[in-house]
Amino acid sequence: MKNMKDIKKVLISIKGTPLYSMDDDEVFELMTDGEYRQKNGICSFSYIGSALTGEEGTLTTFDVEKDRVILKRNDGINGDMIFTENQKQHFLYNTPFGSIMMGIDTHSIVNNMADDGGDLEIRYDIEVDNALVSQNLFEINVRSTPQ
Repeated sequence: MKNMKDIKKVLISIKGTPLYSMDDDEVFELMTDGEYRQKNGICSFSYIGSALTGEEGTLTTFDVEKDRVILKRNDGINGDMIFTENQKQHFLYNTPFGSIMMGIDTHSIVNNMADDGGDLEIRYDIEVDNALVSQNLFEINVRSTPQ
């Protein structure tokens, strides 16, 4: 059971920038209320998606360790995205047309998370069938809000 005193209300800002893409993807920016906790060297923050993000009601959680970040969604459709510095991870991505195997090749994770939030930066490539589809940058800021 979660101790409610350990959970902090936060403002989460996420900016996703395509550094290279086969499509002309635009920068993705999201600012939302969420929750944050840090325990045993792992910090977690989460938020509930809205109609604006196309993920209405979906709980998105980032579990952040020293050199690994796991992005989970409770929509039951797609597997977790695991970012491990200098490693390639594979996951199954479901589309309306069927499933495809994708790879995440994480180049760097800059983790400046602390007790009350902080900054996280992830540089990574997305591959489909071992072919580069995009190079990306996540810039995330989590900061406490007044209780």
